[in-house]
Amino acid sequence: MRPGPWRLAVAGLVLLAATSQAQEGPAPLLTLDQDRFFVESDFGRAAVERERGETAALEQENKRIEAELVAEEQALTDQRGSLSPEEFTERATAFDEKVERIRAEQDAKAQALVARRDAERKEFLQLAGPILGELLGERKATAILEKGLVIVALSAIDITDEAIAKLNATLAKPPTDLPVERPAGPPIDAPTDPPAGP
Repeated sequence: MRPGPWRLAVAGLVLLAATSQAQEGPAPLLTLDQDRFFVESDFGRAAVERERGETAALEQENKRIEAELVAEEQALTDQRGSLSPEEFTERATAFDEKVERIRAEQDAKAQALVARRDAERKEFLQLAGPILGELLGERKATAILEKGLVIVALSAIDITDEAIAKLNATLAKPPTDLPVERPAGPPIDAPTDPPAGP
């Protein structure tokens, strides 16, 4: 899983302190490892673990369905000699339509997982914003920069560990279980009738 798309800022600037304009002289900058901030927080760990489990389950389901369709296709091929051309064409067309329907339903499930991941990243940003703002005020800093975009910096200005601890203390529990949107229609796991015999 790569948390890159949910970057907190476009050019590395995450937040500006509301009081920075009132300060005299240059104020310090802070750095934050955004990837660590997410994946090492309780929120991020729970989200990543759930995403991995759901992705693995979907992959296993896809493999099982593929094996079933291959067997069904072979059975239809074996019956070809005992079927009239018209009947075979009808069954082959129905099989092709079934394959396309299943492919669309499985793609929809994968897209639902992506939508859930994006929703969790959005929820994380909403929770993280005020916490990063507090750290800005406490350090009397003007900005938080993405650590990966800074060439050289003192370790003392890296607030990643502090931000993770403060976020965990604020939440005190993993993220809420967001519902996964499922495509309409009967479930994929529903048994299907095998091709009729001659």
